[in-house]
Amino acid sequence: MPRTDLTGARQAKNDEFYTQLGDISKELKFYKPYFKDKVIFCNCDDPYESNFFKYFALNFNAFGLKKLIATCYNGSPIAGNELLLEFDDLNDEPHKTAYKVVITEVKDYDGDGAVDLTDVQLLIRNNKNVLSLLQGNGSFDSPECIELLEESDIVVTNPPFSLFKEYLSLLEKYNKQFIIIGNTNALKYKTTFRMFQENKIHTGYTNFNVGMFFQVPDDWEKFHHIENGKKIARVSTSCWFTNLPVSRHKEDLILYKHYTQEDYPQYDNYDAINVNTYTDIPCDYYGVMGVPITFLDKYNPEQFEIIWTTDRGGDGYLESYKKPWNRYDAPVLNGKGLYTRILIRRRDNPLYQQQESELPMAAEEQAKYNKL
Repeated sequence: MPRTDLTGARQAKNDEFYTQLGDISKELKFYKPYFKDKVIFCNCDDPYESNFFKYFALNFNAFGLKKLIATCYNGSPIAGNELLLEFDDLNDEPHKTAYKVVITEVKDYDGDGAVDLTDVQLLIRNNKNVLSLLQGNGSFDSPECIELLEESDIVVTNPPFSLFKEYLSLLEKYNKQFIIIGNTNALKYKTTFRMFQENKIHTGYTNFNVGMFFQVPDDWEKFHHIENGKKIARVSTSCWFTNLPVSRHKEDLILYKHYTQEDYPQYDNYDAINVNTYTDIPCDYYGVMGVPITFLDKYNPEQFEIIWTTDRGGDGYLESYKKPWNRYDAPVLNGKGLYTRILIRRRDNPLYQQQESELPMAAEEQAKYNKL
């Protein structure tokens, strides 16, 4: 998609969700060992409004960061409203200007004995730290921001939900480590699902059924409550995505239920049995199983293999090790269509090594899918 289209998409969608500091701290505390001597890039964040920037600025020394970079998109209705920047050419409208902040040193600049948010402006004025205007609009796919992306080690932010596909593809293209927030619907995107198959992405530590609260623009009519004079809205379908190690995805699910044909019927149009929840996965079944997409939040790639996903309106065929699969569409059980299912099988199958050599998808169909 051309860059101008990306910008238009951002402006046309309700993408201004500003993450709360508590939710950031709750998740990022688990990754502390990976931050030491690293360049952190928050590429969808106004430094004066973004809690991601504030979190890393406050923990700059504790984490042993090498550098912290944040870039601001010039179309944000929230950006720049909290602290005015000292540029003569902003015409008192900082929220319409894209800029970057590069932090290489954090000290107690106001001498109050603590490094806190009151040090932010003084921190920016330190000659070892840099605040400068961007020539472009600050979009994550702009040349300036891509150059900063190439310099960075780990990207941490809340990207626009409407541009999640493009954003994730950019991170994959430049082979970057990341910890980002997305909508749970992104689990079904082709890029995201393929990366799950290839073990290039997984969900974070926060249970994604909990949802998160975000600050939203003042002109929003739908919100849940007011906090410190700011509108807060809950997004129940939000979760963390990362390619950094997450210990819970290395833990085996405890399987205790036993397989019966009555409890685990086979789909009308797939050579697989239906499993209603991940907790119902049978301990004594080694064939292909269809599980809800929420399984991905518990997925351990050493315990299970992801074969494919069913979806409404799919247009590919899958050839299993037994026989061809039917046309990819919603799974049907007793004549009734179901929601999306993830097709999986266990890796501890005694016959797994033999089956593994017979790919679950024909090469030509995989190539066709990759082009979609």
